[in-house]
Formats: sequence, structure tokens, C-alpha cells
Amino acid sequence: MDSEIRTLVHIADLTGHAEMELTKAETMDVINKHDGAWVFTGNRLVQPAELEAANWAEIGTVRVMPPMVGGQY
Repeated sequence: MDSEIRTLVHIADLTGHAEMELTKAETMDVINKHDGAWVFTGNRLVQPAELEAANWAEIGTVRVMPPMVGGQY
């Protein structure tokens, strides 16, 4: 039985939206693959290093979003 803590991860990109339950290591891999993406937890923008150091049992949902770019139509 896998006892490693998993959390819900929402990933948005140009192809759409996905939801997965991932471990901390799997989540960090996803974030590293989406270079430049904005990462949110607790409705707060966080840096990947901050997420890496966080207590995973208290994280809750993680959202990985493409950065917003102003001035484009």
C-alpha cells in the first residue's frame, strides 16, 4: 500500500485542463516541466522552492497555470 501523501494538482496549459492526484515528487516534476508557469496553493502564488520546502500534509490543492501576459489580443 502506498502511504505517500498525495494532493490534487490542477494543470492548465494551451491544450486545456487536467486534474491529477500526485505525490510531492510527482508534483515537482510537473512544475519543472512547465517552466515559467505560475504555481498557486492556498490561493497564493508560490515559488517552486517554497512548495518544495512546505509540509506536504498541509498543502491542499496545487494549481499550475500559464503566466498571464498583458497587452496581447
